[in-house]
Amino acid sequence: MATWIRMPWLWDIKKGRFTTETGGLILVGKSMDDDSIGFDFRWDDKRFYELLWPELAEFVPAFDTLKLMRGWAGLYAVSMLDDNAFIGEWFDLKNYYLANGFSGHGLQQAPAVGRYLSELILGLPPKLDLSIFKPDRIIDGDAIREDAWAIK
Repeated sequence: MATWIRMPWLWDIKKGRFTTETGGLILVGKSMDDDSIGFDFRWDDKRFYELLWPELAEFVPAFDTLKLMRGWAGLYAVSMLDDNAFIGEWFDLKNYYLANGFSGHGLQQAPAVGRYLSELILGLPPKLDLSIFKPDRIIDGDAIREDAWAIK
């Protein structure tokens, strides 16, 4: 019988992302610079064994004993400008509001974003100012730069 471990969410921002999945399995995810843009759902276990697994074992040595169960490839909804969401009214389409490009953390931010958008739509002053995520920053190339991610 397998021993289950309780593990916190881990993120090595330079090399990959790891988190616990139901049933004692560990879900590992990574986007690579040479990944194609668009709808490519081909998963290659060779990339896991040759590229990702050595990085995992370097990050957490016990990961070297893990057994690959399955794999998949999917989309990562992310803003190409700066990896941050676009939130607010589109600048030249009245009453057209965006809330997209969250790069995997949309569920975490959904309550605040929902409130912000509802206040904008109702013409109320927002309680929380999320205007830094304005959609027209993509036109201006006004990227949001963050430096407070994670410590390795």
